[in-house]
Amino acid sequence: MLSRQRLFWRPKTYDLLGSDKAFVRACRDNCAYHIKHCPGYAAICRHLGFSPDRLQTIEDLSAIPVIPTLFFKRKALFSMPQWRMAMKVTSSGTSGKYSRIGFDWGCILAEAPMVVNLGFRHHLVSPKPAHCVILGYKPHKSNHTGVTRTMFGLTHFSPPLSRTYALNLVDGAYVPDLDAVAEALRKLERSSFPTRVIGFPSYLWFGLQRMEELGLRITLPKGSRIILAGGWKQHADQEVDKKTLYALVKSVLGIPEGNINELFGAVEHPVFYNTCEKHHFHIPIYGRVIIRDPDTLESLPTGQVGLVNLISPLMTATPTLSVMTDDLGYLTPGDKCGCGIQSPYLTILGRVGMRDIQTCAAGAAELLGKGDAF
Repeated sequence: MLSRQRLFWRPKTYDLLGSDKAFVRACRDNCAYHIKHCPGYAAICRHLGFSPDRLQTIEDLSAIPVIPTLFFKRKALFSMPQWRMAMKVTSSGTSGKYSRIGFDWGCILAEAPMVVNLGFRHHLVSPKPAHCVILGYKPHKSNHTGVTRTMFGLTHFSPPLSRTYALNLVDGAYVPDLDAVAEALRKLERSSFPTRVIGFPSYLWFGLQRMEELGLRITLPKGSRIILAGGWKQHADQEVDKKTLYALVKSVLGIPEGNINELFGAVEHPVFYNTCEKHHFHIPIYGRVIIRDPDTLESLPTGQVGLVNLISPLMTATPTLSVMTDDLGYLTPGDKCGCGIQSPYLTILGRVGMRDIQTCAAGAAELLGKGDAF
């Protein structure tokens, strides 16, 4: 799978046109690998009459069989023995079910340059040590969620001096302690080192509101930064727009909008999407995005709203080459942004009703039979 490494080691992180040929080659090799090593994926491709040989140009990516993320919550689908995997992680399981995704060592080696390249590109990497306040789960051997792994990894963009977690394991369950976070932030105001607040936007919002209730308004040291990862999910009914959230960050923590980064991704698609200075998710060379009609699943033109289909040849342990999320979104040409990045950017509008995706996932599961893993 040298084609994957060649793609992920490319230094020009947003040069989509320059990387199209390498991306198609990596997808073709990735698809052939999964067909050879995963009977379940081979059955899906055979049923749809798809062959990797069809992948010759970037336009052909829309023909790759699309697997809904909901399918991975129903079936464990692997392309190598579990003992060969570097690790297995799960989705957050907020709906009661979770995906089980395997990561191979080649994936880890490809992820590393991707994260480093984009970390430098978006000014996240710093040699100056920082205190980390993580608005997420404290790692534990019983916690295999991808978002916990991601948030812990984000603490290494600068040398971490300390880690304070908002969600700690108490009697087998995670319990939020926003008062402890507020107290930690109050103390860090006096530090000579910056603070990095990393985590769910929902807990950032709740934490800032709690600090307001306590009458706490602080100014964190220069260079402090907010890095948001994950969505609102079970708190979707309380979601606020970015401008409102960023204004409260400035008011309560003294961190300017320019020092706020937001990440987008999924355990089934662990590509590092990072907002630009205009807070847009431009598509990096490591993935491609197709917007599909919710009724027909046909690809839609730029600007039209539909289901978000994420494509990347990153993983060989699990066939996640082309996955369909339950998010509605649309693409905008990069030159409309104004930040200087020319690749299109993705706007997420929210989650679609699950009936059609459930039907699609159930149909795939029926096709593969009643086995638990393939």
